Amino acid sequence: MESKNEFKPYIPAEKVTPELTITSIIMGILLAVVFGAANAYLGLRVGMTVSASIPAAVISMGVIRVLMKKNSILESNLVQTIGSAGESLAAGAIFTLPALFLWAAEGVMEKPSILEITLIALIGGLLGVFFMVPLRNALIVKEHGILPYPEGQACAEVLLAGEEGGANAATVFVGMGIAAAFKFVIDGLKAVPSEVSLRFKGFAGEIGTQIYPAVMSVGYICGPKIASYMFAGGVVSWMVLIPLIVLFGGEAILYPGTETIAEIYAANGAGGIWGSYIRYIGAGALAAGGIISLMKSLPLIIRTFKDAMKSLKSGVGSASSKRTEQDLNMKIVLGAILVLTLMVWLVPTIPVSIVGAIIVVIFGFFFATVSSRMVGLVGSSNNPVSGMAIATLLIATLILKITGDAGAHGMQGAIAIGSIICIVAAISGDTSQDLKTGYLLGATPKKQQIGEIIGVIASAFAIGGVLYLLDAAWGFGSEQLGAPQATLMKMIIEGVMDSNLPWALVFVGVFLALVIELLGIPVLPFAIGVYLPVQLNACIMVGGIIRLIFDKMKKEEKEKEAIITDGVLYCSGMIAGEGLVGILLAIFAVIGINGAIDISGVLGLSTGVANVLSLVVFALMILCLLKFTVWKKRK
Repeated sequence: MESKNEFKPYIPAEKVTPELTITSIIMGILLAVVFGAANAYLGLRVGMTVSASIPAAVISMGVIRVLMKKNSILESNLVQTIGSAGESLAAGAIFTLPALFLWAAEGVMEKPSILEITLIALIGGLLGVFFMVPLRNALIVKEHGILPYPEGQACAEVLLAGEEGGANAATVFVGMGIAAAFKFVIDGLKAVPSEVSLRFKGFAGEIGTQIYPAVMSVGYICGPKIASYMFAGGVVSWMVLIPLIVLFGGEAILYPGTETIAEIYAANGAGGIWGSYIRYIGAGALAAGGIISLMKSLPLIIRTFKDAMKSLKSGVGSASSKRTEQDLNMKIVLGAILVLTLMVWLVPTIPVSIVGAIIVVIFGFFFATVSSRMVGLVGSSNNPVSGMAIATLLIATLILKITGDAGAHGMQGAIAIGSIICIVAAISGDTSQDLKTGYLLGATPKKQQIGEIIGVIASAFAIGGVLYLLDAAWGFGSEQLGAPQATLMKMIIEGVMDSNLPWALVFVGVFLALVIELLGIPVLPFAIGVYLPVQLNACIMVGGIIRLIFDKMKKEEKEKEAIITDGVLYCSGMIAGEGLVGILLAIFAVIGINGAIDISGVLGLSTGVANVLSLVVFALMILCLLKFTVWKKRK
């Protein structure tokens, strides 16, 4: 008998509608690869990724409802389930794996093969899904009404409001097209400079802005608070720390620099000081921020793990005849976890010993549990994945060093372990949000879990090629692709293995982060701001200011909500559009035709004129955002 208070999903358990169809699988795989590649590019540039669930849901509704004239909400839900896996897997991979390329560039080791990257991503992604299966009943069903899962609920609401699917999907596609055009003009044709900077006579500080649509979109989606914390970090590093280093450094040669500070500044300006010194201060702040966020979450983490284990013991996850309660068979799940753990140890391509494999399974299950519950409480954007990865790397590197697995092999092993754990945490968080969406709509959990597996497999096979392509085009750690988290992971491992870091600079960053924490400001966005160029942070700030203006508009609540939602969808489209053109331009750079389309030499503009044109292009970008949000004609 059913209790009176039992939750009733939108599609009842007795009703069977299309879910895991050929259409949903093909569309889901396409979106997983597209959003995975776009987020990989974005994350390596900005140090942050954005959720793909809502744009994927909107695109699927636009195609399934409007173009195919089908009315199947659960089919659209499966598309976003498969599609969002690509973004999560990319986030986990780009925070760690580029470290292997950075070591290869330094001659420490060989470049990782595409097979190695694919296997690490695949194992991490599949473990993330399988670890979440026994937790579904404990976290999604038993805790319904207690754990809100904000992104999961928002995605369900978007799908339920599917009548406007066509109009909303058009907003995403328009954003993609416009951003693609701007990106091609700025970085392909090089018709205008990609950033405008203001230098001061007699003062070594520098301020300015980039003019990229995706970077501005990150600011809009993250909101004014996060954008302002990042910008504050950029101002501290570029207007305080760099001028101080130049003022007091003068003719001194400070490690890790090999020339005098005056020579570095004369040759490369503030950017040279940033590359030689500030990045280590930023990395120290990032590491401290990750550990602080993890420590603050520790009581919640321990309580979460205990609650989940209790729920598991009470016999959840058993086979059910009810469609909305069917999970993957537990024997298959446990068998798959065992096989994947053995693969970590036994596959020669993955440089991990048996000790490393044990670390993977213990930390993997612990952090999958933590991640799944934490995203339920605070949302995916506040999930301390980088903190979990830092903690894992520190412990794994120490254990590997103590057990004699040091040198290049130990460093490779530590990154492989850290990558798998990072991907596990990202995917299990994404899976739990998707399963919450499915629970509210009345989806079949088993089919969603299969969808997650399909999304992980598709993305894992794409991510190796994307990383190789981006590295060949620009190189990680370059101005175009700073790869902040991966550089940090590399530094942590080197610090433990060789003890050769510029510790003075790292500790400046650590104590700067502690001061920020004591002031009650979130450390991680500030630390990312310290680490990244101020021009990039300023562009994010512009997006944050636009969002602030939208939030403060004096309009009816419903109209204001529609404008803000349109902005999120348009900006999600802009991120995807710029990411895809970024990948296209990387292909051009690798095959050597990027010079042929470069018209900057033909135009021969003076610096002043070129900077004014850049600002005009940026203003047009902002006007386009207003055109498809505030000035959009609504029925």
